Amino acid sequence: MAHRNLKFSRRWYVSVFLFLFPIMNPVSTVTHYSVPEEMDEGSVVANLATDLGLDTRSLSNRKMRVDVVGNKKYLDIKKDTGELFILERIDREFLCPLKTATSCFLKLDASVENPVRMFNIEVEIVDINDNAPHFRRGTMHLDISESSPVGERFSLNNAADPDVGTNSVKNYHLSSSEHFSVEIQTGRDGTKFADLILKKPLDREKQAVHNLILTAVDGGVPTRTGTASIIVRVLDVNDNAPSFEKGKYVVDVMENSPIGSLVIKLNATDLDEGSNSEIVYSYSLYTSERTQKMFNLNPESGEIRVKEMINYEDLKLYEMEVIASDKGPNSLSGQCKLTIQVTDMNDNHPEISIKSFQSPIKEDTPTDTVIAVVSVSDKDSGDNGIVDLHIPEKMPFKLRESSDNYYELVVSETLDREKVPEYDITFTVTDRGSPPLSDNETMTLELLDVNDNVPQFPQSFYTIRVMENNAPGALLSSLTAFDPDLHENQYLVYFIIEKEIANTSMSMLFSINPENGNLYALKTFDYEIEEEFLFHIEARDSGSPPLSSNVTVHIIIVDQNDNAPVIVSPWRAHGSVVEEKIPRSTDKGSLVAKVIALDTDSVHNSRITYQFLQVTDATLFSLDQYNGEIRTMRMFSYRDPRHQRLVVVAKDNGDPALSATVTIKLTTMETAVKAYSDMTEEPLEYDIFSDINLYLVIGLGSVSFLLLITILVTIVIKCQKPKPSKAAPPSRNSVISERNSTIADSTLVSNDAYWYSLFLAETRKGKLVVRQPLPKGSRYIVSSIPRGTGLTDTSDSAASTLQVWEKFAFSIFCILMYSVNVHPSTYK
Repeated sequence: MAHRNLKFSRRWYVSVFLFLFPIMNPVSTVTHYSVPEEMDEGSVVANLATDLGLDTRSLSNRKMRVDVVGNKKYLDIKKDTGELFILERIDREFLCPLKTATSCFLKLDASVENPVRMFNIEVEIVDINDNAPHFRRGTMHLDISESSPVGERFSLNNAADPDVGTNSVKNYHLSSSEHFSVEIQTGRDGTKFADLILKKPLDREKQAVHNLILTAVDGGVPTRTGTASIIVRVLDVNDNAPSFEKGKYVVDVMENSPIGSLVIKLNATDLDEGSNSEIVYSYSLYTSERTQKMFNLNPESGEIRVKEMINYEDLKLYEMEVIASDKGPNSLSGQCKLTIQVTDMNDNHPEISIKSFQSPIKEDTPTDTVIAVVSVSDKDSGDNGIVDLHIPEKMPFKLRESSDNYYELVVSETLDREKVPEYDITFTVTDRGSPPLSDNETMTLELLDVNDNVPQFPQSFYTIRVMENNAPGALLSSLTAFDPDLHENQYLVYFIIEKEIANTSMSMLFSINPENGNLYALKTFDYEIEEEFLFHIEARDSGSPPLSSNVTVHIIIVDQNDNAPVIVSPWRAHGSVVEEKIPRSTDKGSLVAKVIALDTDSVHNSRITYQFLQVTDATLFSLDQYNGEIRTMRMFSYRDPRHQRLVVVAKDNGDPALSATVTIKLTTMETAVKAYSDMTEEPLEYDIFSDINLYLVIGLGSVSFLLLITILVTIVIKCQKPKPSKAAPPSRNSVISERNSTIADSTLVSNDAYWYSLFLAETRKGKLVVRQPLPKGSRYIVSSIPRGTGLTDTSDSAASTLQVWEKFAFSIFCILMYSVNVHPSTYK
């Protein structure tokens, strides 16, 4: 909108001017026009044909044109209408750069033909306010001394404005400042200048730099402005004297302070700068030479340090005066007073004196017993002379004050040499000075041992496994006890606590080294006789009175497979063949014979299995590997031989395994087996654990051969006595059988096999089974004898030994009883 208004005003101005000008100069040969600068291209300045009185209808024929004289072609004429228009935007400042020229013209020559005529035209370019004032330097720097007087002038750079007339710079303005103002000056050519005026004294210490803004304003409408920064740096003058923070200082210094230690660092300040603020420290004339001798003043830093050793007893107070001077041209100075007070130092250490000390002492010393007497002292006075005495914590002792600065060391807890054999007791005395001083002295207290600890075994129960058949004198174990006491109180002696097993003392079976506790076996052990031993070993120290403790030892005899199986059924003489007769009509699955072997080893080693080593016909007989029963696998045929030979091996479970063999010769018979319906028995009820068992134990141990002869004679005498069958009433526990007779049970065809089945059944009930022949020798009585419990074991080991002997004697007795009836012809 503003641009359109400007264009409208320009056109109005041109048209009016042209309208009036020809009237005023009707006879002039030069035509004048005025146009403002910066008009838009194509703008019409005037109708030149009309102004020159030319007919616009004939312009095209007369070839009217315009030529610019000496300048760029800014204007041109329309040949059909004769209008003079702006061909290119006109910049007056570019066209007429000299500001001295008040007017700026463009000269044109217009010409027409038919007839030829020439016209002189002048177009005045009128200035508009299209340029703002500007400074050649955006920032101006001024250095002004703070001592400059009020009213002093300082020239500033003026602003330039390409416009002329009222559009040029007309005024200057300065930003708000209490110290400066601006004054306008006009040059001969009308140029405006500004001077900076100091209207208030400067003080660099309050404000060292002043930042101002200078604004240039032109006279156009609207006005245009330009600005520049003015930085005023205030130059220092030595107008401030050095000053201390305080006028008087009081400091304390400890006596005996190290030479060179800092007493105080004085700090004076000067508000000036440069050399005017550099300060030098010195003593004034009022400072005594003694003070200057004791303390050193650094002139550059103001530090006061100890120069010589200070003694509180010599002088308690030092006073001095220190001057601070600057290095300005006219030196200024300030001073302060300093008082140094010497503080007494805790320079005497407390002392300890051991008046008495008792060492060594017994570990059973009662509490509250006085062990030592100690005195303490300190040459200082006041708090520095008050002392405290103490000993380390967590000790079984305490200090007890007996009198002034005298202390007693007493036992406060029970002592134990085995835990702590000696104590390093450090007496530490400390005064209450600042800093506190202390001294210490260490005394060693030894404890004497008393026999207050019993020997101790690592275990309360020892289980020792010994393989049977051991060598006599073999080391079984080392039973070592420990006694934490010293010397004779820890010397141990080992004993076996006497205990009899089956009238045998433990000292006859075992031996222990009294010095080191090594336990030895004095004999070779047999698992089948003794399985275990239980006794005690005592360890006794050599103190007075002696102390002792004991430990239980359990000896377990470990079985070896050292006994081969013994075949007890069918019995046969050494190296002989067992002959048995069976009917040829025996059914399939019938029991022919039963091989029984006994092994006196332990359960694991005595586990027996049976198998055929040789057999005449493997399809005819079977053998149970666990119970030794030989049964028929089928019935006999006419093709089977009459005699069958069976070789059975009984093998134990040991490693390596031991075995025994038996050869059985079976003869088949065509005769029928007759069963006896009448059965007699002769009861032989007696206690197996009474005289017979004891007799067997003693006889087998001393004169086994004599025992064997005695048993054989006794059996022969009993078998030859006539016993009528009616004299023996039938009983549940006896069965009358005839050799080679046929039994009602179809599965039992052998007399010996039947006898052994009865033997197993009765022995499981706790009875002893014995076969006795009847008077005529054709039959025999099988009797069961209940086992008694008449003997009382003296110990667990004795009972085990009796059981083994009982089993062994019982087996031998059964073999002997059975051997009497192997061959019936013996009794005929």
